Amino acid sequence: MKEWKGKLGEKEYIVRKLKPDHMDSILRLQHIVLQTMENDNFLSPLTKEEYEYSIAHNLMIGAFVDNKLIAFRALALPPMDDDHLGIDIGLSSEKLGKVVYQEITNVHPDYRGFGMQKKLGVIIMEILDASTYTHVCATVAPFNIPSLKDKLSQGMVIGALKKKYGGMLRYVFYKKIHVNRASGEKLLEIPMDAIEKQQQVIADGWIGTAIFQKENKWYVNYEEKGTYI
Repeated sequence: MKEWKGKLGEKEYIVRKLKPDHMDSILRLQHIVLQTMENDNFLSPLTKEEYEYSIAHNLMIGAFVDNKLIAFRALALPPMDDDHLGIDIGLSSEKLGKVVYQEITNVHPDYRGFGMQKKLGVIIMEILDASTYTHVCATVAPFNIPSLKDKLSQGMVIGALKKKYGGMLRYVFYKKIHVNRASGEKLLEIPMDAIEKQQQVIADGWIGTAIFQKENKWYVNYEEKGTYI
């Protein structure tokens, strides 16, 4: 089984695909992360059954230090229902079967600050590049800055901003796998708290491609989508 190795300070970590016998460690780490979150609206935890599904389809990786699970990242194959993120970004029904979700990332509090979320993201994208999927999607809450930066660093863009998961506001991110996106010529800077304005420009054919802070206020850069879908 392929492994990826690296350093977290003085300690070495190993990343590998997770197996069913890692389930107790996965649920334990998720519990620890939930207990330490300042805003529990930022994370939608998964059930044991959802993790089992991701593991069964070889879509979940974990980072280990001294044989202890310290971080994981999961992908998922979404059900074909009205909540499908592919519908939110405008995909035709014929393309929905080729969509995979970036479902969740958890990093133990003791190992934050080393860029572990980004490191796992690079590996996940490597796995996807070798797959037959055409689109990867994810959701992130507005003002969850670390997760927003994480998705953007992977080349994902904002294709929708709407209520999901029982009424929680979420950006819907996506990326076309195997395709390099050309930057748009026009650019809009919109405050992150200007929800209706962002929803309108997205409806008009723009995609969010970056975030930045100016005078203690967060903004989102929007570019014309063109043919990127």
